[in-house]
Amino acid sequence: MRRRTFLTGSGAALLAARLPARAQGAERHGLSSFGDLKYPADFKNFDYVEPLAPKGGTFSATLSTTTGNQAFETFNTLNIYVLKGDGAAGMDLTFDSLMVRALDEPDALYGLVARSVSVSADGLAYRFALRPQARFHDGARLTARDVAFSILTLKEKGHPQIAALLRDVAGVTPDGDDAVLVRFAPGRSRDLPLIVAELPIFSEAYYRARDFEASTLEPPLGSGAYRVARFEVGRFIAFERVADYWGADLPVTVGQNNFSEIRYEYFRDRDVAFEAFKAGTFTWREEFTSRVWATGYDFPAVQEGRVKRETVPDHTPSATQGWFLNTRRPVFRDPRIREAIGLAFDFEWSNQNLMYGAYTRTASFFEKSDLKAEGMPAPEELALLEPFRGRVPDEVFGEPWSPPRSDGSGQDRALLRRADTLLRQAGCTRDGGVMKLPDGQPLAFEFLDSTPLFQPLLQSYIKNLSLLGIRASSRLVDAAQYQARLKEFDFDVVSTRFGGSPTPGAGLREVYGSRAAKVPGSQNLAGIESPAADAMLDRIADAASRADLTTACRALDRVLRAGRYWVPMWYSGTHRLALWDLYGRPRELPRYGLGVPTLWWHDADKARKIGRT
Repeated sequence: MRRRTFLTGSGAALLAARLPARAQGAERHGLSSFGDLKYPADFKNFDYVEPLAPKGGTFSATLSTTTGNQAFETFNTLNIYVLKGDGAAGMDLTFDSLMVRALDEPDALYGLVARSVSVSADGLAYRFALRPQARFHDGARLTARDVAFSILTLKEKGHPQIAALLRDVAGVTPDGDDAVLVRFAPGRSRDLPLIVAELPIFSEAYYRARDFEASTLEPPLGSGAYRVARFEVGRFIAFERVADYWGADLPVTVGQNNFSEIRYEYFRDRDVAFEAFKAGTFTWREEFTSRVWATGYDFPAVQEGRVKRETVPDHTPSATQGWFLNTRRPVFRDPRIREAIGLAFDFEWSNQNLMYGAYTRTASFFEKSDLKAEGMPAPEELALLEPFRGRVPDEVFGEPWSPPRSDGSGQDRALLRRADTLLRQAGCTRDGGVMKLPDGQPLAFEFLDSTPLFQPLLQSYIKNLSLLGIRASSRLVDAAQYQARLKEFDFDVVSTRFGGSPTPGAGLREVYGSRAAKVPGSQNLAGIESPAADAMLDRIADAASRADLTTACRALDRVLRAGRYWVPMWYSGTHRLALWDLYGRPRELPRYGLGVPTLWWHDADKARKIGRT
């Protein structure tokens, strides 16, 4: 059980020599991508919180979004920051960070462990001044050495998605116990300091005798508002609020962390999970299945008013959801074949007959935002795209590609004929009922998933593909195998959903960048390798203004849409919430998130009325 010693010997002296003694500049209480902050230095609490929210009770739910190595259906490790294993829900609750995000601003951060930050004139050195009262759960002081250890450890040993983002961290060194100096390489991305400021902080002393990269069920030592209370592998994990949490009265935490316990339940089947919700096994649910939302909420607890339903507007950019085609596979290398495969999916029929008309078809990688490309490219977009003329499809310089609207019959003959034409243009030939690739092999592939959620849609989709002579099939595997195959890109087609951001940055490189295509565990599931996309990604990461960011995102959108890397699915403009009526929440939820469970609280009066004290 070893860890690497980062700051010892002559190497540390050299690193320290390269770092400035101070990051010159006025102290700041917050950071944002473009320097704008809503809250002044003396703010008392975020506007969207209820400062006097009561404490107590339990919040219980299932995992609705994942990060790092997490899986929806199960967990087998409490370490979510490395590639190994399937990480447990909620572990981020146990760790503090230098700064935390304000949910009513697109990208602003304010100090948690860091009371302030100073920035050098060249923007390459940040000095974070720490709060002396910051403590780990064992009472030990959280110092600059812990911060330096955390950043460098994640850069070297963290999950590939994290390590890749930290590539341009040139060095980190403590400045006594109360400050840490972070040095960035020239040309670093615009949002890298924000990424560093949000990283979890680990105890250096704790990991002296432990392997950071190990898959483990030992609850780690943290400093956050919660700590692991109990769990059963693959069934549930529960966290208890730390009674003497050091940061409970800070402006960035007032009115938050209200539940005495936060618990996440695990189920390998969504229908089983819904039955568990109906029985009250867990009490808060965001409904992602239109069929269940339309037909499933007629059980007694709803009829009696013990379970409430509500739709909450979703003002954030839509998540990017679709079937991603693994272009590492020879079958998907020709974009004409990829487009033909997409034409066989009849969204209009599926939406009306299987999803109760609940969705709108996705066309853009930045859907439901002003980052979406529309119409002809603006002059600013053309300036970015012109160097790649002749190396990208001509349509990049015209109207952006969107999936065509079908006639809603389920088998739109015009679209299937267009698909057949594209296949033949790509050199495919029809041999009886089998479409063959130019090398004579059957055009065949497999949809891989760990949940049967999309099986009804795939039945009609696969049938349409068969009309083209394409042999498509669907395979369901258990959650552990599914995650392992994703990490190694061992699949043909998978469905996934990438969350949207109002201020995207360098993280997009890990989803659409050429370098990420070769890194196991990265989010570049489609294997996209495009010099044009890489150039736009660099522009996004380095954008000096929101106008520049918008231009670069629209240009990237045109390039990606022209690449036919996915079969886009759909989106909704609302959150569909179902909850046992025992929760309170702020009157106005913040624009950029539901704030669940952080901002909500247990309402004892409501709980008594429905017999859930």
